[in-house]
Amino acid sequence: MPKQKTDDLLKLVASLNRAEKRHFRLFVKRNQQANADILFLQLFDILERTGEYDEDYILKRIDGIKKSQLSNLKAHLYKQLLTSLRLLNRNKDEEILLRENLDYARILYNKGLYRQALDVLDKVKKRASQVEANTVVLEIAQFEKLIEGQYITRSIEGRAEELSQECTALTKKITTSNAFSNLALRLYGLYLKIGLVSNEQDLHMVKTFFRGQLPEAQFDDLDFWGKISYCQAYTWMHLMCHEFPLCYRYTQRWVDLFRENEKMIEANAPLYLKGIHNQLAILFNMWQYDKFVDELQHLELFPHQYDLTNNVNVQGLYHLYQFDHQIRKHYMEGTFTQGLGLVPQIMEVIDDNRYNWDDHRIMIFYYRIACLYFGSGDNDTAIDYLNLIINQRSPNYRSDIQAYSRILSLICHFEMGNVQLVEYQVKSVYRFLAKVEHLQETQQLIFRFLRRLPRVREDQLRDEFIKLKAKLDKVAENPFERRPFTFLDIPSWLESKINDVSVEEVLRAKFERMRQVEEINND
Repeated sequence: MPKQKTDDLLKLVASLNRAEKRHFRLFVKRNQQANADILFLQLFDILERTGEYDEDYILKRIDGIKKSQLSNLKAHLYKQLLTSLRLLNRNKDEEILLRENLDYARILYNKGLYRQALDVLDKVKKRASQVEANTVVLEIAQFEKLIEGQYITRSIEGRAEELSQECTALTKKITTSNAFSNLALRLYGLYLKIGLVSNEQDLHMVKTFFRGQLPEAQFDDLDFWGKISYCQAYTWMHLMCHEFPLCYRYTQRWVDLFRENEKMIEANAPLYLKGIHNQLAILFNMWQYDKFVDELQHLELFPHQYDLTNNVNVQGLYHLYQFDHQIRKHYMEGTFTQGLGLVPQIMEVIDDNRYNWDDHRIMIFYYRIACLYFGSGDNDTAIDYLNLIINQRSPNYRSDIQAYSRILSLICHFEMGNVQLVEYQVKSVYRFLAKVEHLQETQQLIFRFLRRLPRVREDQLRDEFIKLKAKLDKVAENPFERRPFTFLDIPSWLESKINDVSVEEVLRAKFERMRQVEEINND
């Protein structure tokens, strides 16, 4: 068994909870005659106990096994684990149950029990139709055609025509839904690569790409999953183009589709959580605090609607989004020091890799944590987290976050009085920024300022901060230039330097003023 396969086996064993391990042992002993000679169960016990694959140790502990047998033994253990997990989860995952019943129908068909096979298929089709699992429904209809086309089953008159029309309609639905799903995925990939557009050229490129790929179908003609993909596609397009109110419209529709049909939450909880996550992100960008808090409460109530223990994937996504938006809430409120209480929990999850979060998500957390430390005044620790991003080996995603990380690192070093280090690192940052296409004017202004900052006399610093803030305030009038302040609130930092207060105090005061204005408007 190759090393990759061995690592996969170890990860699978490590992912099992207590109930799954117990079920596997019972499953094996129930299905094997000579319990004492179940070699793959002995291998499982060793891997589960030690957490590592030590070939010499295994050969000593399992009597009568040869080295040449290990590869097949590991492969067999992996297959048996998956079989056990499938049986355990059959009543917890709708699609597993549907597939299982399809298998039963195939077995009955192979035994020549055609009527029984059709009865099973009819029941499965009704269940699949309830959650609009149209690919499964089409597979069932195709199977029914196979039986009806080969054998006399005394079906109702016109059944052949009915099945033919049903397959044609399902194929059309699936094709249209798949077209929107492909568009949404391509736009998401583009978003990961370039982030939000930074100029008219990028805006035109995104709009042209979207219009060129947009399927010719009306929203009301789509099935449930097609409507979700439709909302996803428009969400990504409007997000990249800074059109946040329009983006919010589609995230709201996305979430409402699930809430109007709660069966669909059970059918695809990750997609529902993704909708809430995007809605919260848009509300944060629009600085809609009250709506943000209300939606965050919906997210935090999710474990009361859905048993997270049944699905590690859903559990991981829930905690990912919960941590992310709890941090955003602290950003909005200006409570950075209080937000640091989240850091140990987040880092524990990242370090033990219990949810297999990808590198992109981990990088975003590093940056958000660094901002918490920067806002609280702990520049030294902020630099530690920024270095986890800066020192990555040529990642090809989110060049915007990488640029912000380098600029924030320079600011942190300046705050710590590391003037010589700032002068040295400026050259490295300049080389990186030179490779970034369409560097925003905001980033250019900040970088030029930092580049000459070490040479500015101390008695001139306040005036220089005032000048830069005036320039940034003017630049921020351009919609394409507002985004950097969401990730790196330089104006607040400058205001803190001008007024000789902490960044946290500045943002807390801004939040209080915003709340007062909202109260006046509501009255």
